[in-house]
Amino acid sequence: MDTQKLQKVLAGRGLGSRREVEGWIATGRVTVNGETAHLGQRVGEGDVIALDGRRLGARSHEPSRVLVLNKASGVICTRRDPQGRRSVFEGLPKLRAGRWIAIGRLDIQTTGLLLLTTDGALAHRMMHPSTGLDREYAVRVDALLDESELQALTAGLIVDGERQRFSDVKYYDGSGRNHWYHVVLMEGRNREVRKLFEGVGARVSRLKRVRYGPVMLPSRLKRGAFAEMEQSDLENLYKLLKLTFQPQRGKVSRKRRASFLLPYPPLRHLRPVGPARPR
Repeated sequence: MDTQKLQKVLAGRGLGSRREVEGWIATGRVTVNGETAHLGQRVGEGDVIALDGRRLGARSHEPSRVLVLNKASGVICTRRDPQGRRSVFEGLPKLRAGRWIAIGRLDIQTTGLLLLTTDGALAHRMMHPSTGLDREYAVRVDALLDESELQALTAGLIVDGERQRFSDVKYYDGSGRNHWYHVVLMEGRNREVRKLFEGVGARVSRLKRVRYGPVMLPSRLKRGAFAEMEQSDLENLYKLLKLTFQPQRGKVSRKRRASFLLPYPPLRHLRPVGPARPR
């Protein structure tokens, strides 16, 4: 019998990112054939899967969608917040099935590019360190760094017990106590940009993500606004990531908008991945 890992099946149905799904399984929220599931468990077509006691029906065949959001400061990247703060998931287009998944997160103060998708496999591929997608940030700090400090940021500093570094740092503009740099890093761990600058004695006063892999935040997108990625961009993004793309059926807009994608080096180390099988 042909089987797949449970977390892949659930993520592929747009229920959440692979990381979210693995958390559900680890905390006992998922059952297979009435028994609590475990990480790495494989399932086939005849298995009955339930989340929080609710049996999952057949997979929706909705086409994959991606939103490009210019996140504002003061907005969180989780769905619910005990403090009642605004969430990036508020005001997004309604879905007939599945839900929007954030591709990575930004802390409440950080602004800029945030991608949201209905495809858990795409979210997992883009977030996983082995994929090798870099992130670029525009950073305002309160000091002009000298050459030795710039070299330290690219050579690496010990942060939270681990050596972390920027793969690139470039001075952009500034004067007085406000200087802008553009930095590039691979994973974007929690507060990594801020902590690295703190390591050379500079305090970050503004932080904005401007690029995630091949996806660039366009200047036309106002803060707090989002735009949906068109089919041509989706097709190229899936091709780069070696994922199977399911094109939209029916009417497709002929009006061409500027692409969200920049030229990006081929990810030759990736293995092609097909869609999770319908259940």
